[in-house]
Amino acid sequence: MADAVNLVILGASGDLTRRLLLPGLGTLLTAEPKRAVHLIGAAADELTQQQWQQRVAEALRDGGSDARAIDTLIAATTYARMDATSADDLGTLLGGLTGPVVLYFALPPAISMKTCEALSRLTLPDQLSLAIEKPFGTDPSSAQRFNRLLTGLVPENRVFRVDHFLGKSTILNLLGLRFTNRFFEPVWNRENVDRIEIVADETLALEGRAGYYDHSGALKDMIQSHLLLVMALLCMEPPNRIAAEDLRSLQADVLRATRLWQDDPVQASRRARYTAGRIDGRDVPDYVDEPGVDPARCTETLAEVTVEIHSARWHGVPIRLRSGKALGDGVRAISVVFQNAFQPEGFHDQAQPNVVVIGMADESLQVRVNTNGADDKFTLEETVLSADLGDSPIRPYGEILAHIMDADPLLSVRGDVAEDCWRILGPVLDAWNADRVPLDEYRAGSSGPTNWN
Repeated sequence: MADAVNLVILGASGDLTRRLLLPGLGTLLTAEPKRAVHLIGAAADELTQQQWQQRVAEALRDGGSDARAIDTLIAATTYARMDATSADDLGTLLGGLTGPVVLYFALPPAISMKTCEALSRLTLPDQLSLAIEKPFGTDPSSAQRFNRLLTGLVPENRVFRVDHFLGKSTILNLLGLRFTNRFFEPVWNRENVDRIEIVADETLALEGRAGYYDHSGALKDMIQSHLLLVMALLCMEPPNRIAAEDLRSLQADVLRATRLWQDDPVQASRRARYTAGRIDGRDVPDYVDEPGVDPARCTETLAEVTVEIHSARWHGVPIRLRSGKALGDGVRAISVVFQNAFQPEGFHDQAQPNVVVIGMADESLQVRVNTNGADDKFTLEETVLSADLGDSPIRPYGEILAHIMDADPLLSVRGDVAEDCWRILGPVLDAWNADRVPLDEYRAGSSGPTNWN
């Protein structure tokens, strides 16, 4: 495998590697059988070579990889037991590799920073790329420190801050929808759009992730990283070409212009936490009773923030970003709600606003329009035009890994963008930490607090 890319996963024994990274890689190799990858797993766990190969094979099968892709990958994969924060261990690991190296940090943010500090004491391979999982820091100042550390190791174009939402088929479909349809682009502005809602609710509860989630919460876990970036893609100006430099600069322009609605973190944000309930026939315990949860942290499991993009195209349009866990409806969609059109007198009903709904879970597109009633032509009814956008055979992490291994930062987050996401939400975090925004409650399996609209 002399021409292979060395994909080194730090934290290879963890949940992220098993559930997302390896299945995504398998779908990529199934779709692109000529792609050569040398997989190296590294973690503190004591695993034999056979145990590691078995884990890789099981994860690839779970992801639907074909037998050829599985056999090719596990034939050459190796495992190294090591301390990811040890300069000596990292030097030994990297020193034996030739050719391009992708060092993937499947690690908690604090450990990733310590690993980078250890790397700063080494002479690094010439063709080294760093792939960092979100969140990128824990607040605005730590994001700035992390960025300075990363760009001291390798150039910015070889730092891949991973947001797997950018690899989702639905999100990539935004580019075609926005910029190749004549009937969308002229009305994609404040003169025609009343509001935008980007919602990523989950029916899943904590699912054993207290170690990470109770220190993060819904705002940092989803809105700070994923949903602000989705908003930037949805609302950016038209690019001249679909390329990393163009798209990432336009996303940065959107986020630099983004601020909290009316510059008020108290009025622009809400938070809540789930109590005991039932979802899909199973009992869900109260969040504070979940193993590993510290109730004193007041971690929210549902967050909502309203922002405005202060630009000629968007100022005055409220954009609501919401995400939560243990919610019965599990809505995951982007909704663009248009202003009402002029309605002639003579109809018996008031027309509903047109809405474009892009499903982030089911890869769907809906356009809701008003039509005449079937029986009485002077009544109005809502008709939904729908389309299945089709799912990609390559999972989101497969798309992300392909771009990283091809040294194309198109689907990665630039350093200034990561910092701006924290800058936008910094006042909200401060208000919540000062207890200026109440922590509401909602029953698991419901659609949220009863006092929320």
